[in-house]
Amino acid sequence: MKKNHLNAKHQFKEAVSYIKSCSNLIYFSIFIFIFSAMIGFIFSDQFALQIEKYIRELISQTKDLNAIEMIFFILQNNLQSALFSVLLGIFLGIFPIATALANGVVIGFVLNKTYEIAGFTSWWRLLPHGIFELPAIFISFGLGMKLGFYIFSKNPNKTQEFKKRFYNSMNAFLMLIIPLLLIAAVIEGLLIVLLE
Repeated sequence: MKKNHLNAKHQFKEAVSYIKSCSNLIYFSIFIFIFSAMIGFIFSDQFALQIEKYIRELISQTKDLNAIEMIFFILQNNLQSALFSVLLGIFLGIFPIATALANGVVIGFVLNKTYEIAGFTSWWRLLPHGIFELPAIFISFGLGMKLGFYIFSKNPNKTQEFKKRFYNSMNAFLMLIIPLLLIAAVIEGLLIVLLE
């Protein structure tokens, strides 16, 4: 039991260390997200048709869910998005970059619409929804880009470098991203149901 505890502690430290090594890429994904959110906010009318359709579909899927079902729905969606961002980052990091752009535009659009209805003060109500989810998603973007950029590493053995990055990415996913998204899903699920 003690050995397992030590292993988990070691894996957690490895995960934190690897995420720190991805910090520049994580900050880059945050920059992309904020930039695209500004685009979504400023040019919300241009994106209205596609995003409103997406939001309507999301509402129709969640309208009759109770708190537990809502938590599982949010957790499943976020885990899927984060995992794809990591794994599909293998293609030169293109997928996590594209996902950061798309998510930013959607957030910008939502911020614009909430501002039109209730002003800036309404944004504080959105804060609890993203306080754990966004860091987890940004980390997954950074991990995906790091994985995809293995080809540019100085290590002459690219296969070895890929395996090392893949292990570290999956370890970080298990040790940090899943717990963060679980907390996020519980908070969001309860808030959505209670505030209905």
